[in-house]
Amino acid sequence: MTALAEDRRDQFAKDVSELKLKTDNTGRADGRARIVGLVLMVVGAAAAFVVYLASLTLTDLRNIASYQILATALLAVTVIGAAVYLAGALARVLRLWLLRQLYEGQAQADRIAEALRT
Repeated sequence: MTALAEDRRDQFAKDVSELKLKTDNTGRADGRARIVGLVLMVVGAAAAFVVYLASLTLTDLRNIASYQILATALLAVTVIGAAVYLAGALARVLRLWLLRQLYEGQAQADRIAEALRT
């Protein structure tokens, strides 16, 4: 059964390459989105930790509250980065899924047309 799946996967890859689809720009955009998302996640989390460490030396409650607000905003940046990364990753997967659905739908239509001709 795995040999059949490998054959279908190879045939799909060959047919997709024959279609000569222009996916370079969208693929690069997804890659950039994932990189930007990763950078936002790392920078937001690291900066929030630095703000936390800086707040440990403070004694005035107003200053501590200001640092808490800043740390919360930086954690929001981290969450936004995760969302951007996830959107880029899902866009790539969904694009491949849609291409596969279109390909299989066309193959099914070809089989039906062939059956109707005979």
